[in-house]
Amino acid sequence: MGELKIKKKEIGSGRPLLCVPVMEERTKDVVREMRYLSESCADMIEWRVDAYGQYGDCNAVREVLERAAELFKDRIFLYTFRSRKQGGLAQASAEQLKDLYDLAAESGCVDLADFEYFEETHPHHRIRQLKKKGLRVVASHHDFERTPETEVLRMLLEQMCEGEADIVKLAVMPQNEEDVLRLLDVTVWFRRKYPDTPLITMSMGRLGSVSRLCGEIFGSCVTFGSHEKPSAPGQYQMDRLCGMLDMIHESNQ
Repeated sequence: MGELKIKKKEIGSGRPLLCVPVMEERTKDVVREMRYLSESCADMIEWRVDAYGQYGDCNAVREVLERAAELFKDRIFLYTFRSRKQGGLAQASAEQLKDLYDLAAESGCVDLADFEYFEETHPHHRIRQLKKKGLRVVASHHDFERTPETEVLRMLLEQMCEGEADIVKLAVMPQNEEDVLRLLDVTVWFRRKYPDTPLITMSMGRLGSVSRLCGEIFGSCVTFGSHEKPSAPGQYQMDRLCGMLDMIHESNQ
């Protein structure tokens, strides 16, 4: 698989990295959760800015980023604004999103920025702009209603890959066990066809929870677990998930 090295951690080979989201609304709670996670088993910490009550206040966002810079010396920092269309908690204007990305780039502490690929009119252009600002980009797409047909899943992944993002991410909701198997099959297909692009996939909810465990075998390089508040259905509690990932990795040696 393609590998991306950030803060001495390899994304794209071996045991999947464990990412834990921060879903708090108030500044003091965001910082408290960040501090806790900075000393936890999490490899990567995602700040879900759409959950933050002051996401429209540049000074407030800047303050949180300054605190994150102090805390995340050896943890990968993923910066995400998830729109309501993609299962998030808020909706930002194009100008607000531009300001949020600019703040991330200016901070110097954001390692990865999530980018909702199919919500943009010219995603290739926007990704190039973000990379010029010094951000590494995760091109993402989320379907909280269903799992599209196999050819559509492949098309979504290929289009995001062609956008030259550093990592490609796809999350879908299964309606049955076969949907989970198809998502895993497409994950293997992508890994073999595009070995230089790290991939994150997940099948959400109860049925899809197994997909959060087996990334090392099928080709997904990051999995998401929860501490206090999950960011999507089906996430395991982070300490339990960490132990299961370790166990699978040991048995795969």
